[in-house]
Amino acid sequence: MSKFDDLFKQYNCNVNDETVKQDIANILAAHYAENDNKAVYKQCLNQIDLTSLNGTDTHAEIISMVEKVNGFKSAFPHLPNVGAICVYPALVPVVKEHLTENIGIAAVSAGFPASQTFIEVKVAETAMCVMEGATEIDVVISIGKFLEGNYEEVYEELSEIKAACREAHLKVILETGALQTGSNIKKASILAMAAGADFIKTSTGKIPVAATVEATYVMCQAIKEWNAKTGAKVSYKPAGGIVTTEDAVEHYTLVKEILGNEWLNNTRFRFGASRLANNLLSSIEGKEVKYF
Repeated sequence: MSKFDDLFKQYNCNVNDETVKQDIANILAAHYAENDNKAVYKQCLNQIDLTSLNGTDTHAEIISMVEKVNGFKSAFPHLPNVGAICVYPALVPVVKEHLTENIGIAAVSAGFPASQTFIEVKVAETAMCVMEGATEIDVVISIGKFLEGNYEEVYEELSEIKAACREAHLKVILETGALQTGSNIKKASILAMAAGADFIKTSTGKIPVAATVEATYVMCQAIKEWNAKTGAKVSYKPAGGIVTTEDAVEHYTLVKEILGNEWLNNTRFRFGASRLANNLLSSIEGKEVKYF
């Protein structure tokens, strides 16, 4: 028996997917309505990692996005700004040069989105992102290695990447849509936290199934159990496919009910999104807003 089998036995990794669905339905039926209000929309806006991860991204497009963030307080003085800007590694220097707001600079790294490259490349890319100004690093686990049960190598890779992050926060993406079961999502969550993840994150947004309420439920339960056993407060980031205000409120409601009010801030809870910001702004302002 490996040390990881021993690790997983300490947590409830035998997840019943049908029970998860029923629990989610019950939580949302009981609590969604109380969170469907402008105060929550504003909080969700402040928790967004405003993201552009297109192969076609240009310097001009990223500068434009950064300038929108810089000018947000002037345009909406009554609202909080987003939590961070998230881009590909080569565009980190562009964000760093033009950003004047005191928010995070997040870079996807380590062979994003497939993670199918050499560990030396993953570590070097991460170190370069931090050197260029990234304060947050988003990486994907080696999904194939995880699915074949090679937990040791997945753990060692994440540990090396964590060391390369230095002072930057590490967000570990599980790519939950590829993991297929709640039990796999739970194990991947525990493995990532054991390797030093500051955040665990659902998805890249690059495969058909991205952030689901089921993934949020299972990952938040993992964070709750981890906190109970270790005292550590690991943060959570659903990303990919969270577009509407309703989407955001559903995930917010689950985080609130499972993890509690301590997680309802942009240090402990982020959304990875590109379209959500305008939809939240529209819900807050009561009219269509296309600012970002």
